[in-house]
Amino acid sequence: MKKCPSAFILPLFFLVIFIFSCSQDEPSVPAYKEGSNEYVNDWIYQQMKKYYRWSATMPDQKDLSVNPKEYFAGLLQKEDIYSYALHPALPETAPQSLRRKFGFDVSFFEFDGKIYGAILYVLADSPAKNNGLQRGQLITKIDGTILNQANYDQLYQKMIASAQLKLEITSYTAQYGFSASKEISIVQGYTFSQPIPYRIIEDKNTKIGYVEIPHFDVGQAQLFQQIFQELKSKSITELVLDLRYNGGGDIASATALSIILAPNIRSGDLFIKFEGNTNGGHVDQSFLQSLQSNETKITFEALQSVHPAINKVYILCGNRTASASELIINNLKPYINIITIGEKTFGKDVAGFPIEDDRIAGTKGWILYPAIYKLFNSRHEGEYSKGIHPTIYTNEVQGPELFALGDRSEILLQTALNTISGNTGKTKTATTQSLPLSVIPTDADPLLRITP
Repeated sequence: MKKCPSAFILPLFFLVIFIFSCSQDEPSVPAYKEGSNEYVNDWIYQQMKKYYRWSATMPDQKDLSVNPKEYFAGLLQKEDIYSYALHPALPETAPQSLRRKFGFDVSFFEFDGKIYGAILYVLADSPAKNNGLQRGQLITKIDGTILNQANYDQLYQKMIASAQLKLEITSYTAQYGFSASKEISIVQGYTFSQPIPYRIIEDKNTKIGYVEIPHFDVGQAQLFQQIFQELKSKSITELVLDLRYNGGGDIASATALSIILAPNIRSGDLFIKFEGNTNGGHVDQSFLQSLQSNETKITFEALQSVHPAINKVYILCGNRTASASELIINNLKPYINIITIGEKTFGKDVAGFPIEDDRIAGTKGWILYPAIYKLFNSRHEGEYSKGIHPTIYTNEVQGPELFALGDRSEILLQTALNTISGNTGKTKTATTQSLPLSVIPTDADPLLRITP
């Protein structure tokens, strides 16, 4: 018998909610050879027919002899880029990214006829950070190959697939130009929970809080309370929330932040609406229910008490802003004025839970992560699968010089500060041309399972 996954639903980030009953009505399994592709793929098909958000338009079973990863992909809606399947014994089946492997993000651009890879983000205590990589550095060579228009995308894909990188790095400032090149080698490894940098910026007698959140980790509610208690005690009247590299995380932590930000809400106010297939139906969650899905150490009232004197939130975003971060943008709109600055977000408006094949005793089988619910706010606003467009569009890579996050000269933060002060005429002329990538550069959270 398969384990019942239905006590959990995670919107491609953590969330606990009771749904389907799996104590009965299990589909019958034909007598395929145990462990064969047919054995696995028939199970995959039956689970998808039961749980998948678009089960009504799934194709027929077709050829069950193909590789399970390929078979699963063939069942998905064309626009579904979120659902995936992996096998614990096959690391290559798991989602891959530079951030997961090495702890950094990169974007490519053209400047003065040359191609560079701009280091956008480096995680603390990551393989990248520990080997000297910093935001603002520029990649000129990857494994000894000079970047150009014809090869940058292929080299980017090669980096994602590699276990070790050799990068030639330079840096640029308007005052001194390009620095001498140096070589950095990085071996893939683990990166753990990240700090949450924050500061207060004073501009023309206005106190502005700046908070940069890399990820929504389990149990962050108390940390959020402490940070915002300090910001409130310093009498901030404006807030800039940097979510441009936040790919999601724990829904209870994201909800805790939302409770702090939204003024005059009640614990029973509707926060999230889930819409599934005929089996899943519709499920609504209040702020309190969403908080309590994975948070027991702090109350709704304690979080609400540190709400600073703000009536709007400026959120810095981009194509790496996904999942729980997008939920905050969309689901806080009914309760507070949200002004987004940057580029269009990734577009992950679905929820799901992991489904494990444990039919063979003592053996870990395939794990499915299908999209099961579409997400909406209390006004039934959603449908952002193609991303949320920013209120103010600004590309953070407008030249070869990138400033540190939180620096007043950094493009997105500077745009927010100018908007707050009313100096909206101050815009910088871009001197670079951003280049597209065939692989979407995101670290949007995979669906993970938690134990209540």
